[in-house]
Amino acid sequence: MLMMCAVGIAQVQPRKSLSPEHISIDLSAPSHPLPHFWEEMFGSGRAILTLRDSYRRDLRTTRKATRIKYVRFHGIFMDEVGLYNEDAQGNPSYDFSYIDQIYDGLLENGVKPFIELTFMPKQLAAANNLHAFWYKQNVAPPKDWDRWRDLIHAFAQHLVDRYGIDEVSSWYFEVWNEPNIDFWTGEPKQSTYFHLYDVTAQALKKVSPRLRVGGPSTAQAAWVSDFIRHCEENKIPVDFVSSHVYGNDLSEDVFHTHELIPRDQMVCRAIRKVHDEIGASAMPKLPLIWSEFNASYKNEVAVTDSTYMGPWLATTIRQCDGYVDLMSYWTFSDVFEEQGVIKEPFYGGFGIIGEGGIVKPAYNAFLLLDKLGDERIDSQSADTLVTRRKNGDIVIAVWNLVNPESTGTAREFNLDFKSLGNRKHATIYRLDHQHGDVYLAYEKMGRPRYPTHTQNGQLLQAAQLEVPEQRVIQGALNLEIPVNGLVVIEIK
Repeated sequence: MLMMCAVGIAQVQPRKSLSPEHISIDLSAPSHPLPHFWEEMFGSGRAILTLRDSYRRDLRTTRKATRIKYVRFHGIFMDEVGLYNEDAQGNPSYDFSYIDQIYDGLLENGVKPFIELTFMPKQLAAANNLHAFWYKQNVAPPKDWDRWRDLIHAFAQHLVDRYGIDEVSSWYFEVWNEPNIDFWTGEPKQSTYFHLYDVTAQALKKVSPRLRVGGPSTAQAAWVSDFIRHCEENKIPVDFVSSHVYGNDLSEDVFHTHELIPRDQMVCRAIRKVHDEIGASAMPKLPLIWSEFNASYKNEVAVTDSTYMGPWLATTIRQCDGYVDLMSYWTFSDVFEEQGVIKEPFYGGFGIIGEGGIVKPAYNAFLLLDKLGDERIDSQSADTLVTRRKNGDIVIAVWNLVNPESTGTAREFNLDFKSLGNRKHATIYRLDHQHGDVYLAYEKMGRPRYPTHTQNGQLLQAAQLEVPEQRVIQGALNLEIPVNGLVVIEIK
């Protein structure tokens, strides 16, 4: 918490005289398509939470700010979902009641499932290997591989029967979650996971070759070259590669080096590493889906609950462009229980929406960056994204990123435009400690652990972005951006 206070003090220091930083923006420069890979998929809490009204409300709120198409979550095979059972004689049976409610709910709210095939039903598990998460999922291999195969086949067949192959073939099936760390207790880890993948992928393809399956869904960008080689040598189907990295992962774990990689560079360096491994493999055209990412895998208020997420997300888009097909931000909502029931509204949770439906600065960052066009124009600046929409409108993001481990000052930018043509009207949106930062409002009201209805309404209001500024551009545009501020400019 001391870190958060220090960051807040740095942000509200009086402005000192600044030397403008000149950025040349040539709208006739080379360009390339910019698919919105960062906002079409989000992670969320485990499967059973999708039945809650609060989860579905947050999902609808997320749809208002982003182009979300897919949602990923853990635990579709956990016992609380009720799919897998064995009778007194040990014969398997399946109950799809909650399964149907879960996927019906996603589709009714306009998104598709990215199905992570986890975790082991306890009656099917080879051991009682419970993970440290609050909900204690079983992370053991199956006691009977034929029964696991039958479970996968029955599960996929039911989905096809209920929703149709045209619909389900547009979904994704990902085999397990982070098997290289403590989410998988098979030994040896890699070879037993590969066997799990083989059995699972073959069972899915037996239902229909149109079903999309992939892995290895590893933490820390691990195993990808080995995984592709295994699939190629053994003729195992694979339709995409997936892995995870967070901004505060260590270089020793990701790159096996002793570098100090800044939080704002770790994710995209790891993505480029895996992208290059796919390109050098026997299957160089495999899509890359980064099925978990965030600036932190810890609960850091000064990171995931702060305005830092605005410039962090913007620079992540800039660096990762061209190296990944989909990125899944972890998560869209703090309806989430890996560490247990939420104890206070702001605790550094993963979600872009906090307790009580209060949108965080991260939500506002996605809302603003959704405005970017679908064509990226080349720019030499490391602090800008210059884009064009199909209708010719120009949208530019500019930011002042300061990692929470560092200190910084406000910066002044002078945007010098070339080839602007008749476009003169600028709408300027801001996210910073004075615009859309609900945490400061929460601090001012004394950080209540259980806000009243009145206080919650005040926080909902404080979380909203202010009405944007309107300017007329006369060849150049001057902007002052405070520490960890993000500015998005629409020019028409």
